[in-house]
Amino acid sequence: MAYNYYNSINKMVTIIFFLVLVIDVTMVFGQGTRVGFYSRTCPRAESIVQSTVRSHFQSDPTVAPGLLRMHFHDCFVQGCDGSILISGAGTERTAPPNTLLRGYEVIDDAKQQIEAVCPGVVSCADILALAARDSVLVTKGLTWSVPTGRRDGRVSRASDASNLPGFTESVDAQKQKFAAKGLNTQDLVTLVGGHTIGTSACQFFSYRLYNFNSTGAPDPSIDSTFLPQLQALCPQNGDGSKRVALDTGSVNNFDTSYFSNLRNGRGILESDQKLWTDASTKVFVQRYLGLRGFLGLRFGLEFGKSMVKMSNIEVLTGTNGEIRKVCSAFN
Repeated sequence: MAYNYYNSINKMVTIIFFLVLVIDVTMVFGQGTRVGFYSRTCPRAESIVQSTVRSHFQSDPTVAPGLLRMHFHDCFVQGCDGSILISGAGTERTAPPNTLLRGYEVIDDAKQQIEAVCPGVVSCADILALAARDSVLVTKGLTWSVPTGRRDGRVSRASDASNLPGFTESVDAQKQKFAAKGLNTQDLVTLVGGHTIGTSACQFFSYRLYNFNSTGAPDPSIDSTFLPQLQALCPQNGDGSKRVALDTGSVNNFDTSYFSNLRNGRGILESDQKLWTDASTKVFVQRYLGLRGFLGLRFGLEFGKSMVKMSNIEVLTGTNGEIRKVCSAFN
């Protein structure tokens, strides 16, 4: 009797554990997407994307941050459906926040190669999600498993890009936009930490260097020894398109140097530096830096988790959407 009782308890515990695991996986990976979605229908898909990203990165390192940002911008507008990839007048990629994105040729290249071996199987939305992961990998960051199974959207409008987080926004405004997509404050700090690679044009931060908020003086949150360096890179009334590293001293390495720069008043974008000056986000910066008195977090590991959450925002699966033949055009 005792044996049967404990055997029944063990079975119940196993069932409960299984259900919790299923719920957890559903929450993390989202409905309809899963790791290895193409393992039977197109087993070479992920390796093709990875080799394509690596090849393009070797000749042009700017494609790595470009692809990472492109995926972010895609997911925040109507979900991760590849709508950012559509070319033409009035499409998402023509919206002001998207005009300087780069890396479209990498996605087109990978898609062409995949179509040659698995026609009509792999979505452009999935190729972009995989390419974003591989962009972190080629810049010496940690990898993670990307759930796939997204389908491509049939709508791409520039007007829909107005809800993208802006470089002058307060932390509260940023948190609201992230929360609307199911992302919390830690996700915000973690994903913005992607600025550890890439550059920004002077036009997006030069106002901080000379006449911040119409004060006639620089942004006081900028380190006084760093200010002359930025002013030399971005002279007043100079070339606004000139590019400057978002993570000074570590532009092509995916690491925690970005957070160190925030602590030292060396954030480039106003919205980035605010992650240090706002108490609700500062604590996560401190944890990523492993400062004494704070429970440490591994940035590379947490970045992968937050990317998985973000990459499942409002995805199209099953029979919704389509599998594009060419990523830059609807079927």
